[in-house]
Amino acid sequence: MNDKGGFGIDEVMRRLPHRYPLLLVDRVLECAAGERIVALKNVTANEEFFSGHFPGRPVMPGVMILEALAQAAGILTFVTAGIYPDESVRFYFAGIDKARFRRPIVPGDQLVLKATLERRIRTIWKYSTVAEVECEQAASAEMMVMPG
Repeated sequence: MNDKGGFGIDEVMRRLPHRYPLLLVDRVLECAAGERIVALKNVTANEEFFSGHFPGRPVMPGVMILEALAQAAGILTFVTAGIYPDESVRFYFAGIDKARFRRPIVPGDQLVLKATLERRIRTIWKYSTVAEVECEQAASAEMMVMPG
């Protein structure tokens, strides 16, 4: 971890159970347990979903943007709880509300993923999330996760 609580892909892979092609967080820039996370997803032309969405005009599917935001929130959840995922410890979506998409994400974009822990009620964690490209909001959603 760096002095802002950031870390690279090796620690991302320790903090998430996801693997290629569904690992959508490349780096964590900042992570303050119990508060917020700022992470990166470098969007490249060789992402598998671009071959069908859409040929000749590749656009990152909205569900993949939401998944990237959820993975960032998941990292914050594991860091805050002080645990690592394993066969018996996983967190899953409990809900997604107010999802909005404001601009397309295309190959070459660097997606900045931000999640802020709004509250924790027993086992349900609620986050406000935002995905940005070049300081412009591309998508946002409220998300809830809970242990499975």
